[in-house]
Amino acid sequence: LAAPVAFMGGMSRAAREGIIVKGGGVLEVLARVRTAVFDKTGTLTHGAPTISRVVALPPFQEGLLLQLAASAEQASSHVLAASIVAAAKERGLPLIPVVRSSEVGARGIVATLDDQVVAVGTFAFIKELDGTAEVAHLSGGELAIYVAVDEQSAGCIVATDVVRANAKSTIESLRHHGVGDVLMLTGDAQATADHVARVVGVDGVHAECLPIDKVSIVRDIRQRPVLMVGDGVNDSPVLASADIGIAMGARGATAASEAASAVILVDDVSLVARAVVIGQDTVRIALQSIWLGIALSLVLMSIAAFGLIPATVGAGIQELVDL
Repeated sequence: LAAPVAFMGGMSRAAREGIIVKGGGVLEVLARVRTAVFDKTGTLTHGAPTISRVVALPPFQEGLLLQLAASAEQASSHVLAASIVAAAKERGLPLIPVVRSSEVGARGIVATLDDQVVAVGTFAFIKELDGTAEVAHLSGGELAIYVAVDEQSAGCIVATDVVRANAKSTIESLRHHGVGDVLMLTGDAQATADHVARVVGVDGVHAECLPIDKVSIVRDIRQRPVLMVGDGVNDSPVLASADIGIAMGARGATAASEAASAVILVDDVSLVARAVVIGQDTVRIALQSIWLGIALSLVLMSIAAFGLIPATVGAGIQELVDL
């Protein structure tokens, strides 16, 4: 009786704090986590990038470049797409209708606008279209979205995504509760990833990762169990492949939530550490209850073996022990 009741209590406690745990077994693994892996955008950062500047290459102008990029991205569900579209609307730039478009997961999008083909995405994605494309100069915390028009590099849009104020304290709390290694995986450029890694204090960082790269990295980690925390559709494969996957579900990332073992309903990364603590508390209380029940039963059985406890009284005492 001790273990099921304890795990039900742990699941209820987690739910009260905004953490939905899919089964008692998840709490048991959370209690033993030795490596934590975080996605960057939307997990360690707020996931709401703001456009800081537009770098246009001749013959394109800043306004035209932003207009073309926003028009191409208007049908995309990516968080960066929403930021680009919002920046264009703030500047009063009308969006051009899309004739057709195709999105390449974790790399970018190609859209036909009237008589122009606009590609928006990572540097590697644009480099495949135009071998002369060059990497933008970025300062700490900035990330670049590159644009090509008719397979010609047209420049980039630079955005900033603020690191969560409690990200560093969350990682410190995880270490305090027995998590030995904390890593960060991201599809962003190395310089951007290194800046965030220094701010939050992770042990290692892997940048410019595709979804399959994240799965491979997590699979090769030796210190297990491994906890993976992410929020986007691109994180679904790695959330499913980790020993425990936690989805930041406040933004409604359905695919990530379905693939994860637990879902955080509040936009608060510190609840990752709370989930580990609840798992450890649950297992400790379950074990305490089990051993206490066994000890009391053995003592009472020894006494009853000498005929000192009547059968009816013994049955009542056993109910008290269970209680």
